[in-house]
Amino acid sequence: MNARIKLSVSLIGIGIILAFLPYNTEKSFRLKPSELLSKSTSNEIYFTVDQVARFVNNEDSTIQLIDLRSEKAYKNCNIPGSINIPFADLLNPDWEGYLNQSELKNIFYGNGDQTANSAWTVVTGLGYKNSFVMKGGLNEWYKKVMLSQFTGEKITPRENVLFENRFNARKIFTQINSLPDSLKTQFLVSRRLKEAQLDGGCE
Repeated sequence: MNARIKLSVSLIGIGIILAFLPYNTEKSFRLKPSELLSKSTSNEIYFTVDQVARFVNNEDSTIQLIDLRSEKAYKNCNIPGSINIPFADLLNPDWEGYLNQSELKNIFYGNGDQTANSAWTVVTGLGYKNSFVMKGGLNEWYKKVMLSQFTGEKITPRENVLFENRFNARKIFTQINSLPDSLKTQFLVSRRLKEAQLDGGCE
């Protein structure tokens, strides 16, 4: 597909996205379609599920995971530490402070790539900085993190690190999502306190 066709498809897609999003009457794109297309075809906008698993394990304070699914789907299960901004509500002014900021890397995810890519296109087109996509969404998360297992007689150091990263993220995901909503925050606080005590520190 040549650049002109890609640009046309991109413009049509952007128009459809904006047409179906509420709260868009005062919003306009700041980036030219060619700039947006150039950014969208770069691998630099993506984080892998393994990178996100590492962020979860380390409770990385420089990233903000944004779950674009419905509130019901989010409550059923979500990646620990994520916030829920349903895609249909993306341009609600209430979310402006989360989306239009330069302190944190916003990493969008849905079930697959389509919704997250659409969200990235909208916010990047509006000129918001630090927006990224978790490649493959929750489908890839389940495949790589939740269902990963070691097979074979030997494991290389690299494979071992990768497996431990996935295993730890899986454990956190399962622990958090098995709790009632009212206990999820308390669990994270107690986990941080326990880790600080093991490290010989206190909070």
